[in-house]
Amino acid sequence: MSLRDPALALHIASGTLGLLLGPVAMTAPKRRGRHTDAGTIYFWAMTAVCVSAVVLAVLDWHRLWWFLPIAAFSYANALLGYLAVRLRWPGWLRAHIGGMGGSYIALTTALLVVNVGPTPLIVWFIPTLVGTPLILLATNRVTRVGVPRLS
Repeated sequence: MSLRDPALALHIASGTLGLLLGPVAMTAPKRRGRHTDAGTIYFWAMTAVCVSAVVLAVLDWHRLWWFLPIAAFSYANALLGYLAVRLRWPGWLRAHIGGMGGSYIALTTALLVVNVGPTPLIVWFIPTLVGTPLILLATNRVTRVGVPRLS
C-alpha cells in the first residue's frame, strides 16, 4: 500500500480542522479556555498539515516539490505564533497574532487554490489581500488596549 492515500487523508483532515478552529480561536475571548484550547489544537493541526505536505511532496516530487517551501513558510508562521505566546518575549503579542494569522492565510489560500479549478493568479493573493489588513487591525487594537490576560 502506498503512503500517498493516508498522507493525503491526513493533509485534508488536518487542514479542514485548522480552517474550522481558526475562527473559533480568533473570535473567542482572549483568556484560558476556548481561545487557548482551539489555538493549541490549531497549532497541532498545522503541524500535521506540514508533515503530510512533506510526505506528499517526497512521494510525488516532480509534481509536488513546491509543497515543501509553502509548507515550511506556513508552519514557520504557526510555530512563531505558538512560541510567542508561550515564551512571551518583548513584542510577543504582535508575533502571536501575525504568526497565527499568517498561517491561517496560508490555509485559506490552499483551500481556494485547490478548489477553484483552473486557478487565476489572483486567487493566490486574495487571502493575503483580505487577511493582512485584518491582522494589522488586530495588532493595532491590542497595542492600544494593552496585553490581554490569559489567566
